[in-house]
Amino acid sequence: MIRLIASDMDGTLLDEQSQVPAETFQLIRDLRAKGVRFCVSSGRRYDDLCALFAPVINEMDFVASNGTQVYVDGRVLDREVFSTYAVQRLFEVCELFDCLHLTLYNRTRTFVFNEKNIFPRHLKSTFSESERLFDPPSPDINIIRGSIYCDTEDYTMDMTLALTRELGDRLSFMPSGSSWIDVTPAGVSKASGIKHVLRYYGIDPDDVVHFGDSMNDYDILRLVGYPFAMENGSYAVKQIARRIIGTNAEHAVQQVMREILESL
Repeated sequence: MIRLIASDMDGTLLDEQSQVPAETFQLIRDLRAKGVRFCVSSGRRYDDLCALFAPVINEMDFVASNGTQVYVDGRVLDREVFSTYAVQRLFEVCELFDCLHLTLYNRTRTFVFNEKNIFPRHLKSTFSESERLFDPPSPDINIIRGSIYCDTEDYTMDMTLALTRELGDRLSFMPSGSSWIDVTPAGVSKASGIKHVLRYYGIDPDDVVHFGDSMNDYDILRLVGYPFAMENGSYAVKQIARRIIGTNAEHAVQQVMREILESL
């Protein structure tokens, strides 16, 4: 029996304009009325997700920032932050490789480093309000998430392995798309975040659907009973999926949510 539906955002639930298709909100309400909760599991920060899901913010749960922010039933259930030493070492190691460009986030601010940062043209708006730093932020700033842009796609997997070799005792590194590497404190992921949600409600992982497309969804897809991968997803994610659905451009997640609703 399905009791909870969780979904990634970019490349999964969001459309090609990075918006939540309008039909999603009523689906969340209707599923909840049938006893099935909805939880977003995303690399995006909680505040950003709240803006996207404003019409149903009080009717759903959030695993945000790749598991470092967990909000359940309207309250904070877990928050994880980077240690000051981990931030310093991450900065130092990224400086070793000219293809890596580090971005750090606290709850509301974005920090990018040095004048050599090169980001894709379509992401410039994302960083338009960022704060540029030349050294790691001060210890009184709680970093909840890191992202590393690899400006040569062919090196992304190599760099993920190199970063893990250098810092794997303190941080976890997960490829996201073709050019990005997500960074969280060691042991923190979407899977660790969703476990808090399941424990709170007393839900078994076997009764959970998760939609995902990228390697930062891998652990959570391995955890749940209904791992659904996007047709536009990565090879490894599709290999472990119970079902491969359509693309985000086709609103495939919403189609399957409607199928589940009609089966209840």
